[in-house]
Amino acid sequence: MSVVVPTYREAENLPRLTERLGAVRDNRGVPLEMVIVDDNSRDGTARWADREAPYWVRLLVRTDRRGLSPAVLEGIDAARGSVIVVMDADLSHPPEQIPAMLEELDAGAEFVIGSRRVEGASTDQDWHWFRHWNSRVATLLARPLTSARDPLAGFLAFPKALMERASDLNPVGYKIGLELIVKCGVHRLREIPIHFSDRQFGKSKLTLGQQLRYLQHLIRLYGFRLGALR
Repeated sequence: MSVVVPTYREAENLPRLTERLGAVRDNRGVPLEMVIVDDNSRDGTARWADREAPYWVRLLVRTDRRGLSPAVLEGIDAARGSVIVVMDADLSHPPEQIPAMLEELDAGAEFVIGSRRVEGASTDQDWHWFRHWNSRVATLLARPLTSARDPLAGFLAFPKALMERASDLNPVGYKIGLELIVKCGVHRLREIPIHFSDRQFGKSKLTLGQQLRYLQHLIRLYGFRLGALR
């Protein structure tokens, strides 16, 4: 299994994430590599990866371009595992749920989401009402494209072979999961509940610009879906 983690200025979080992934790897017997795709942060990420990271961690540094979704696609392309897990570096996604995601794949799912929207899921209590409202509106706008309750999630698991079905991948912004669901023609989708935590270190990458790019992304996906139905 390859765990693909896109990063930009996440040096403080990476040792903690790696420690938790290492516990999953060792205590639950899940063989994995961690592929960090960094957008040239210059914050100590490269030094940490070179001097302190475990042998099963690889770092790819992009110096010519930036963006979360393209970084994820580069990480998937470089991954050696037959199963891909995508997650954020900021510890909002619990690595301890990876075995449950793999069980769903073994049971026949072709795409698994670590979800904030299904029964048993939760978020940190200090989420502001506007953040909840913003997330729900964005989810409703994507509802005609997929049955997923949390289509904007960034915690994903799927077989790497799924990418062979990808058609015209052209992600805008940070919603790579929705792009893959639509353009890989995902039907057997499962969601498992997670606790979504607020980051402790670093700054959120969600900006007004990202939200506008999400709308642009939706327009492209609706156009793609309409074209496929004709």
